[in-house]
Amino acid sequence: MNFYPTTRAIWLIALGAPIAAVLAAIMPSLWAIGAAWALMLILLLLLDGLAAARVQDVRLAVAPSAEIGAPLALGLEAEFSGRIGPRTIYGNLGLDERLAEEGAVAFALHRDDPQTGAFSGQATIVPVRRGLGEIGKLWLRWTGPLGLAWRQIQKQGAQQVAVVPNIAAVRSPTVQMFLRDSIFGLLARKFRGEGSEFEALAEYQPGMDRRSIHWKGSARHSKLLAKEYEAERNNQIIFALDCGAAMCEPVDGLPRIDRAVSAALLTAYITLKAGDRTSLFSFAARPELSTPFLSGSRNFFRLQQEAATIDYRHQESNYTLALSTLQSQLKRRSLIIIFTDFTDPTAADLMLEAAGRLIDKHLVLFVVLEDRELTAIIDRSPESAEDVARAVTARNLLDQKKLVVTRLRHMGIDVIEGAHQDIGTRLINRYLTIKRRGSL
Repeated sequence: MNFYPTTRAIWLIALGAPIAAVLAAIMPSLWAIGAAWALMLILLLLLDGLAAARVQDVRLAVAPSAEIGAPLALGLEAEFSGRIGPRTIYGNLGLDERLAEEGAVAFALHRDDPQTGAFSGQATIVPVRRGLGEIGKLWLRWTGPLGLAWRQIQKQGAQQVAVVPNIAAVRSPTVQMFLRDSIFGLLARKFRGEGSEFEALAEYQPGMDRRSIHWKGSARHSKLLAKEYEAERNNQIIFALDCGAAMCEPVDGLPRIDRAVSAALLTAYITLKAGDRTSLFSFAARPELSTPFLSGSRNFFRLQQEAATIDYRHQESNYTLALSTLQSQLKRRSLIIIFTDFTDPTAADLMLEAAGRLIDKHLVLFVVLEDRELTAIIDRSPESAEDVARAVTARNLLDQKKLVVTRLRHMGIDVIEGAHQDIGTRLINRYLTIKRRGSL
């Protein structure tokens, strides 16, 4: 514990110099008054620091885990002996860069009860990267009774916060209501007339697909009959996440890969509920994560834990190695959902070549996040030649991306491109459409 002068003390000490100068000009023998003033204030400063209350206990309350991009509340409590003059105690907590971009958060502690020495305060942070975030040193400072000296302590933190993927969308009332009324929710329903598994014969009704008419059965029963189908379950769904350099770039304050992980987990929750077997696969310069196929909503927590281990790799993604490795692991037709971003034309060509080999046996779907930063640069009114050059470069990058998306669609590969807050919903709708049609 140590103490040092407040701003008030410094100004009071500095004020003695001009007063001493004026008095010395009037009467030279009074020059010692300035020195006596400064000495008196220094003595008062020391006494004020020694008289300041002392800390008895400090407690930091923080949750052991937090979701990336979601506010996390930190609580701080401190108990002091004696009576403290000021009503507020100031604190500063050092944090890992995963927990706060600034690397620290400030606290203001207020007295809980005027009759006690207990103080408490709260601060809110927003984790910006997945992983294990360390709690650093805590500094507390407060003034003495005269307000001339700051008294300060520091305490080394020993806590850690596990920053995991954000699954707030899974808990939303909209998704839960949707699951309740869906074919794989609490109410058992079947899609008749769609899917791939034969269910029964029923009398043909206007609006049914004419291709489903069972002509032999109709002839036998002297009335028009049609086949009814049930949506197939137990399909294989793979979420392939590119965690290379392009996906580490931020979108609205969070890396693209984290936006992709949130959308993938939201859709994975739906696929598990639907009875399909679901797996996560991540890659950068080489394949990183490959989980076994899981089924049942009870395994969603395991998928979330596995997704939390996907690291940020500032490397160029090797699509050829990653997708060929993934293809070798699949023994039956699957839906492969690839989350990626592409700016380099050479890498895009390799990606197209690797994806072309997948579509011979599997159903492939690409998910691409919109480049809001590039769009903002293009839409901004230029004020200098540098702004014009920046806008032209941004336009070229967007045109290259659109060209790659067009080539993917010409190959017969579906592409979902949109804002990060809409990707999850659009991906769910596309998955349900594929499932109803029995495309797998």
